[in-house]
Amino acid sequence: MRLLLVEDDDHVAAALSAILARHGFDVVHARNGEEALQALLPAEAPPFGVVLLDLGLPDQDGYEVCGKIRKRGSTPVIMVTARSDVRSRIHGLNLGADDYVVKPYDTGELIARIHAVIRRPAPGGATETGGDSKLKLGPVHIELPTRQVSVDGSVIQLTRKEFDLLALLAQRPGVVFRREQIISEVWRTSWEGTGRTLEVHVASLRSKLHMPALIETVRGVGYRLVAPAT
Repeated sequence: MRLLLVEDDDHVAAALSAILARHGFDVVHARNGEEALQALLPAEAPPFGVVLLDLGLPDQDGYEVCGKIRKRGSTPVIMVTARSDVRSRIHGLNLGADDYVVKPYDTGELIARIHAVIRRPAPGGATETGGDSKLKLGPVHIELPTRQVSVDGSVIQLTRKEFDLLALLAQRPGVVFRREQIISEVWRTSWEGTGRTLEVHVASLRSKLHMPALIETVRGVGYRLVAPAT
């Protein structure tokens, strides 16, 4: 799979490219935002599966580059940066980044995050359960186009946000979603002041579905959906 690495430090890029190559990635290195955007233009070469984007670029801010990438398409973007404060992470996710990794990082974790983002279905596209827009998780059936959820054939009435939250978690069973990422994608706002709202919606879903173990709390991180046995 082709991977676009946007990093202005040649030494960092060379070391990371070697590691990524050992894991089967065909790495293309861009040293600034303009090179990155040019590399993403339609061409005969296969499309990139993911973009690793440093924020401290010499010609333009990485946030700006991320926004331009997102306007052009749905190529997954992982921000890799030394900016570790919560506001920076939230801002990156709100701009459309799929994940946010803070330097210094463990390369094993970075590889795992890359694979997790790649596995994630594109918006409006096929799901991991097949080529249509239906998700089946044991007795739970989720119809994405009609926004209908049923358990053992019985339709469950969910609010709009409850459905959005369930659909987000269900498209990547077993993957841990950070609290701020859920808030960004479901509520389209920042984490501040919305944490209690997320907890209430999780509790409501567990109650309405009569499956308290379906959504697992990962202490200090977020939530993940545990697919029930079929």
